[in-house]
Amino acid sequence: MVSSTLLQSLFAATAAGLALPAVPEHAFPFELGHHHHHHNHTHHNHTGAGFPTSGNGVLTNGRSSAIKKSTTTKAASSCTFTSASAAISGKASCSSIVLSGITVPAGTTLDMTDLKEGTTVTFEGTTTFGYKEWEGPLISVSGSGITVTGASGHVIDGNGAAWWDGKGSNGGKTKPKFFYAHSLKANSVIKGLNVKNTPVQGFSINSAQDLSVQDITIDNSAGASLGHNTDAFDVGSSTGVTISGANIQNQDDCLAINSGTDITFTGGTCSGGHGLSIGSVGGRDDNTVENVVISNSKISDSQNGVRIKTVSGATGSVKNVTYSDITLSGITDYGVVIEQDYENGSPTGTPTSGVPITGLTLNGVTGSVSSDAKEVYILCASCSDWTWKGVSVTGGAKDTKCTGVPTGASC
Repeated sequence: MVSSTLLQSLFAATAAGLALPAVPEHAFPFELGHHHHHHNHTHHNHTGAGFPTSGNGVLTNGRSSAIKKSTTTKAASSCTFTSASAAISGKASCSSIVLSGITVPAGTTLDMTDLKEGTTVTFEGTTTFGYKEWEGPLISVSGSGITVTGASGHVIDGNGAAWWDGKGSNGGKTKPKFFYAHSLKANSVIKGLNVKNTPVQGFSINSAQDLSVQDITIDNSAGASLGHNTDAFDVGSSTGVTISGANIQNQDDCLAINSGTDITFTGGTCSGGHGLSIGSVGGRDDNTVENVVISNSKISDSQNGVRIKTVSGATGSVKNVTYSDITLSGITDYGVVIEQDYENGSPTGTPTSGVPITGLTLNGVTGSVSSDAKEVYILCASCSDWTWKGVSVTGGAKDTKCTGVPTGASC
């Protein structure tokens, strides 16, 4: 807790008529609008005046404060929380947060946004979530230099079966998104998480800068029949994101990059879903995908292997995307599919030229598709400067409807 010295100086300042700095709403460690949902808060390191403080007693009001502790104490504080409400209300004063065996109440986000710079968050034991129809997310994290990790033996179980109805986010029950990794910056890391049973989409990576996502396991195999739209990683409006060592069993894209620059996905294993995808690109606020490397990954028992799709009639660009050393097996629809004709999530069959796909490299994309699958399908109106080498997809049919195939590629 804060020393009496600081409290005395605060009260003295108030008594002397000194104006304390205004505290903007966003400086509070919880969302005021949701405060009435939480009970039994444990507030850590709060001053008598009700201002959140950092671990060293400095008022954290979004600007520097002239009122400081007279003695220096250890700045770092370690906090272990066993309830969501305690974690949400107490997070601002902690530089190390352990989330231990938390059962998150229905309709509540385990809100680890706006963490102190350099904070480490560790999931310990089993994290579970109550059932309610809502949009989510179940977990949200933001900040600079943040590390999110899991203790040995931990599991984060999204309880997906309570929501799965075969309709995903297209109808039926309203299902919560799993994990918002939004606005994580300054070499933040998410690593070693063991995730099961996401109700719909898994990790939404948005507005990130220099984020590393390492060794994430998502096991949605229990949703093989009723799980839908259980994307593992959706990336948008981000720069400098690396996803490595992912091990995914799901029912939608293993990776979908809708926008972003300098994105790397490497050493991944993807099973049961829709493959490693760019897009769909177009029709959003940000419609540029540039400098992407997807490498050294295996895709099995999935609808597609390599997939790039752009939106019909939209504008944007897909530039300098490389797929290298990709191994395919048990692909049911398309080994490689690149099409410029998506509308409302479905292909029209007529490509449009507003989102050109340029500088595409496929290097060492090999393996097999099922006998009724198409090995390669290309439907382009504006595709150029492609380099394909070592592309060998076998076992299926040739597609006779390829259109606008650029020099260097073949259907």
